Amino acid sequence: MAERTVADLVVERLRAWRVPRAFGYPGAAIAPMLAALDEAGGDPEFVPARHEETAAFMATGHAKFTGGIGVCLATQGPSAVHLLNGLYDAKLDSKPVVAIIGEDVSGPLGGAHEEIGLSRLFGDVCNQFVRYGRSPEQVPALLDQAFRTAAATRSPTCVVLPRALQVTVVPDLLPQTAGVVTATPGEPLARVLPHEADLDAAAALLGTGARVALLVGQGAHGAEEEIVALADRLGAGVATSLLGKPVLDERLPFHTGVLGEVGTTAAAQLMGGCDTLLMVGTNDPWTDWFPLVGQVRTIQIDIDGRRIGTRYPVDVPLVGDAAETLRALLTRVPERRNGQWRGVVERSVDRWREAAAERAAAPAEPVNPQLVLRELSARLPQRASVAVDVGSVVYWYARHLELPPGVQARLCGTLGSMGCALPYAVAAKLARPDEPVIALLGDGAMQLNGLAELITVAHHWTEWRDPRLVVLVLNNRDQSGVGGGRPPGVLADRRAAVPYAGWARLLGLHGVRVDRPELVGAAWDEVLAADRPSVLEAVVDPAVALDVPEPALADLRGLVADGDAARRVRERVNQTEAIAAEDLV
Repeated sequence: MAERTVADLVVERLRAWRVPRAFGYPGAAIAPMLAALDEAGGDPEFVPARHEETAAFMATGHAKFTGGIGVCLATQGPSAVHLLNGLYDAKLDSKPVVAIIGEDVSGPLGGAHEEIGLSRLFGDVCNQFVRYGRSPEQVPALLDQAFRTAAATRSPTCVVLPRALQVTVVPDLLPQTAGVVTATPGEPLARVLPHEADLDAAAALLGTGARVALLVGQGAHGAEEEIVALADRLGAGVATSLLGKPVLDERLPFHTGVLGEVGTTAAAQLMGGCDTLLMVGTNDPWTDWFPLVGQVRTIQIDIDGRRIGTRYPVDVPLVGDAAETLRALLTRVPERRNGQWRGVVERSVDRWREAAAERAAAPAEPVNPQLVLRELSARLPQRASVAVDVGSVVYWYARHLELPPGVQARLCGTLGSMGCALPYAVAAKLARPDEPVIALLGDGAMQLNGLAELITVAHHWTEWRDPRLVVLVLNNRDQSGVGGGRPPGVLADRRAAVPYAGWARLLGLHGVRVDRPELVGAAWDEVLAADRPSVLEAVVDPAVALDVPEPALADLRGLVADGDAARRVRERVNQTEAIAAEDLV
């Protein structure tokens, strides 16, 4: 019987923390851990990516789609450097990931070969926890603390294990170490509620509001029923941040859509007309679309008190779980159904939806990208998972893909790094192989790493009970990164032509290329019915305008709040008291 090594201890701790798989790129410095994972028979599984960056994105995607802790493996030097992008995604979107780094400085060049100061390299992105393993006795407690810290702080952590340590034989009886405490990082570690006085103050503020708006972020997941109940009680309108888009049923008549640069005119108008704002689990950076400072009284709910008031002035801060806090407010807030305000909001939503349909139906050369996303809305499978990349596809996703209840959607919302969608999709599919997954990306992201990660898809798909993993590539041949009618003369050379659907077919997958608008719906039907993963290559018009919504009261943004400027702001804000029955300001 083989002697038990530290590499075996690593596998045991991964099992103790119920980690189903670890993502990484093989290398000599982690070879002992990979061998131990192989001997473990897939419990947990090692998933090799084509690049360390995509491995880190997969680990973060696992955390985003499952609520569990993502794990990635890499070696020192350039391999470790490549992890940073995915780990910063986890840090900025508050997701728990543990990076386990192998280090081998015993070669003929000593410490000079591939040597990078790992503590300093990971010191910012994993600022909550970076530690080196020095002896077998340390490893169990070290890994437990890394997982516990990732779960408690919702952030990435890092453990460095020298290769020589990984192969060290473990004594039969290790000294007693701190016991593991398993945790589900998607939920708070304890029940957190604001103080009673703060809840009373928030309820009083909401109860006196005449035109209430709710802004919902990703931190409101699990509080859908409470949000709708409170909005109905107050006759309020609702908008979401980009990351909060999947929280609520977008078919609700008072749901104005996403707020901000990628959002809707209805959401901007909601912010311009409200006099009371309740922010739930959001750290939305698009503050230009928020109400003017001084226009509203504001309440913010967040589990992390460090985020409250960082984006917008807050009158009543509520540190607590979203669902628990909203339930406490519902027992205190009197019913004040404002039929006129709710009617104004719903008519604004109707106008936006009509405008969105017209935009998607507008002629383009050859295909309108908005039409592609709109045609998916009617066909989106129940319980699907959607991974969204960075670029113009975010605009079309935010406005035209209607997410019904039960559909998850995730993107690199705060870091905004291109190349996340396909790694996310792989992680989502491996976590739930019996449910469909759809990745939405542009040709830039596809060329960046998507073509390579299709190899990962081709390697795994025969193991999936539901083989549907559909990769939409919006092929607009625009390498400016601007899209939407970029100015003439900017990077005039188009992106290199690549047969994306043809590449999929070469890998044994299904590929469909569509360049006629009347065939878009049929193309979606084909890939969603395929017996294997598919690439849908839509040849779209790069000149379709992004049409960024103008913030309500945009003419007053940027004024210094003193003297005549302050007076004009107050006068304009007071005009919101006389909102017409038919229109928002």
